[in-house]
Amino acid sequence: MENKTPRWLTLVMVALFSTAVASCATMEGAGEDIESAGEAIQDEAEENN
Repeated sequence: MENKTPRWLTLVMVALFSTAVASCATMEGAGEDIESAGEAIQDEAEENN
């Protein structure tokens, strides 16, 4: 059976998938950083009240 998907479309799909996977990891790291910054602010506020 002959493959009907153009080669460029396959390459674009692989690139988009790779970007999506990398973005998820980056967003997870950013979320953790924001969470830890929020906790630090909250701890400081509790100490000063």
